[in-house]
Amino acid sequence: MPPYDPSTFPPFAVTVDLVVLTVRRHALCALVVRRGESPFQGRWALPGGFVKADEDLGAAAARELVEETGLSAHDTAAPAVGNGAHLEQLATYGDPGRDPRMRVVSVAHLALAPDLPAPRAGGDANGARWAPVEDLLGPEGGYGRDGEHREPLAFDHAQILADGVERARSKIEYSSLATAFCPPAFTVGELRRVYEAVWGVVLDPRNFHRKVTGTPGFLVPSGGTTTRQGGRPAQLFRSGAATVLNPPMLRPEV
Repeated sequence: MPPYDPSTFPPFAVTVDLVVLTVRRHALCALVVRRGESPFQGRWALPGGFVKADEDLGAAAARELVEETGLSAHDTAAPAVGNGAHLEQLATYGDPGRDPRMRVVSVAHLALAPDLPAPRAGGDANGARWAPVEDLLGPEGGYGRDGEHREPLAFDHAQILADGVERARSKIEYSSLATAFCPPAFTVGELRRVYEAVWGVVLDPRNFHRKVTGTPGFLVPSGGTTTRQGGRPAQLFRSGAATVLNPPMLRPEV
């Protein structure tokens, strides 16, 4: 066998990009940052950065998540609890022309967390905000804040975002991942509004309550009630041990 010659292959960089989703004001929102440097200076993009030489992909994604949101990542085998986020690898994007600087392969990750505070820009970004997914992926194409000229997201981030949103929409059908958008103790009504925000539909409250409380291992009563939604006290639940829902919560056809 001839000796391996690494110079035979051209070098390229690896980045991680984050699709960070949360529910704010009953709408599914994604974290976007305004780029402060070239390329695409001034354009909105997903948060992310280059993978360091001494870290693996999961560590790089977790580092970027902390830097952008202050959240730590939880085990992907279970929904996040407390002050943290569910983080999982989404897909790899390696079109040779996706980055004008050089050949860059991005390993995108999906992060989900409950209602998060207003973000603060860091690194090479000069602005950060939560934007409704409906606006970012709208039929007009592109995104602009407060009357700005609408421009496409930088790089191939519109495709990455669309893939992340579809991953979230499909996974809450057959897993307990929707509880990652909820606080540790939540009502059935709050969980229903997560499904409505992620799927973009309106669900029948009674049918939804029957399905989620009748699915083994999905929800466990926490022993308390709350009036934070107004009206009569509502029972509080927490995520159960089930990670796969049987039967699944099928997405309504729209």
